Amino acid sequence: MTLRYGGPVIDPHHHLWDLSLNRHPWLEKARGEGTEMVFGSLAQILRDYGIEDYLADAAHQNVVATVHVEAGWSDAHPLEESRWLDGLDRTSGVARRYIARVPLDSPDALRLLEAEAANPNVVGIRDIVSWHPEPAKSFAPRPHRMADPVWRAGLTHLSRLGLVFDLMLYPWQMEEALHLMRSFPDTLFVLNHGGSPADRSEEGMALWRKGLRALGGEPNARLKISDLVAYDNDWTPESLGAVIDHCLDCFGPSRSMFASDFPVAGLHASFDAVYDVFRNAAACLSLDEQRALFFTTANETYRLGMGEHHV
Repeated sequence: MTLRYGGPVIDPHHHLWDLSLNRHPWLEKARGEGTEMVFGSLAQILRDYGIEDYLADAAHQNVVATVHVEAGWSDAHPLEESRWLDGLDRTSGVARRYIARVPLDSPDALRLLEAEAANPNVVGIRDIVSWHPEPAKSFAPRPHRMADPVWRAGLTHLSRLGLVFDLMLYPWQMEEALHLMRSFPDTLFVLNHGGSPADRSEEGMALWRKGLRALGGEPNARLKISDLVAYDNDWTPESLGAVIDHCLDCFGPSRSMFASDFPVAGLHASFDAVYDVFRNAAACLSLDEQRALFFTTANETYRLGMGEHHV
């Protein structure tokens, strides 16, 4: 017997932005040039995306709280994104906690990390390491950042401050990430977007499967199953289901969480379609396992403090 999850949902990965602030260089560049990235044309998301927009997209999914993940805010204006979020009306539970942006190899990284950690809404940091030889598909300024002593010094300070590290990479960087996780056993790493299976060739998917299996063996690793449609534009429930099954086989429900990555995932699917796939993929699991995927893992990982009355 299968039973689809119908309880409260925490969405631990989405973005908000106001383009009039001119603080998102990647979106401004795309708006000017029609640039395509790994997920294709960004035309549909080159508009403001605020809390009301998110609530409209998520209206049918019983979302009770979310985690806002840094949205590529300009490095020239550090700390601003968290302060901007602080000024929004977050009573709906949207952006209850934040993953902030600090370049860990910045000369100012230690000061910025301490300033972000002083904000009770900030529970983690993301500094994207996804590097690709094709510039349009690269999110990081250079390869091998995870092995850089200066970058690692920033990560050491992040760990001392009790912050989580959101890790976004490509599968061919997973071996490097494995060494990183083992070098920082007291740091909690949350792998974004199912490990970004961008290369859909047989070899590419085999590399992703092998790398994810290795990372899933590390006790300080968690996994966000999010924006799988970015890497599978012609997706079907079956094609996404196969990826989700491998994610769960490697990490298990207690160390995995479903997330929307809206509005970016909206380039290829509606919010309801994304969560319909999630609910169907998890329906064969026990209710406790489904609750972990939709609520508990995110609640604990990001210290959301959502009480039992939400469950």
